Amino acid sequence: MMADAVSYLRVSTQRQGRSGLGLEAQREAVKRFAETNGYDLTSEYVDVETGKGHDALARRPQLAAALEDAKQRKCPVIVAKLCRLGRDVHFISGLMVNKVPFIVAELGPDVDPFMLHIYAALYEKERQNIAQRTKAALQAAKARGVKLGETGKQRAAENKAKANEFAANVRREVEDIRAGGITTVRGVADELNRRGIPTPRGSQWHATSAARLLKRLGEAA
Repeated sequence: MMADAVSYLRVSTQRQGRSGLGLEAQREAVKRFAETNGYDLTSEYVDVETGKGHDALARRPQLAAALEDAKQRKCPVIVAKLCRLGRDVHFISGLMVNKVPFIVAELGPDVDPFMLHIYAALYEKERQNIAQRTKAALQAAKARGVKLGETGKQRAAENKAKANEFAANVRREVEDIRAGGITTVRGVADELNRRGIPTPRGSQWHATSAARLLKRLGEAA
């Protein structure tokens, strides 16, 4: 017999929320975990909101709704990654007070609340270290006379030009795939992989990378 569970997904920006970028990958990860571990996903809640700040729960009504739903059903809330709950160890600790079990798909089914606190603390520390290293690198570059704004704009323009060139090269393949009746993002990704066409980085296609390609082709049409 399958046990009930509530799914919670989160993206950080309105743009991500509208495009579905990030959400589909999370949804697939939660679904795959639930199927493997015998959970029936009774409902799904989605927030488009930052995970920063101790007051994040007040700004994320869908997380509050997911907690209430899970409390009523006496079941866990499943998320794809711990950062989808939050990026602050104090916030994660506050969620545990609700006495609703959280399961993080990427960490596996056997991670208890104590270990979630440990992981949250490690993630927060690493985020602080990254911020400090980035700040130090920017200060060093500025001291060398590097004009950071211009460098960033130039790199962004170069990356965009390369992405547009790649999209133009595979446009005919994508049009052929869609003409054959495959119209979903996941379907396009799978068919590109089946045809042996790699991403610009030479890797396999996933829903998120296929979505970016389709968006770019649509803008260039």
